[in-house]
Amino acid sequence: MNTLKNTINLIGRSGIDPIVRTFENGVKLAKFSLATSETVIEVNGKKVQTQWHNIVAWGKKAELVEKYIKKGQLMAVDGKLINRNFVDASGNMKRHTEIQVNEILLINPERRKEQSIVKPLFEDNKNQENTKKAS
Repeated sequence: MNTLKNTINLIGRSGIDPIVRTFENGVKLAKFSLATSETVIEVNGKKVQTQWHNIVAWGKKAELVEKYIKKGQLMAVDGKLINRNFVDASGNMKRHTEIQVNEILLINPERRKEQSIVKPLFEDNKNQENTKKAS
């Protein structure tokens, strides 16, 4: 039940190519925006509403994001919500909300039906260990 406390699952398109930063210790951080859309029915008819989400990936996940994610890529993101509070240059308290990636699945709907349309970009270590044990 602990894994259900802070879980985010989104399907959408990347809004930009990832911005990747490498720290002095060699650890990478990748950031990009993800757009999710839904159609709502209003009095005037149907309307598409788009929400933008800040996505971050660390370490090996950031390296894979850097290699495979491009602007417009359709994907499913599994992660957790992170809120950071900080004081800006003017002394005002600010809050930044982002989603820290656990897993990303690249979705390519243009592929033929006989081919897989979902490609796992990476899986967490537990899933990889369970797959090895089952083999």
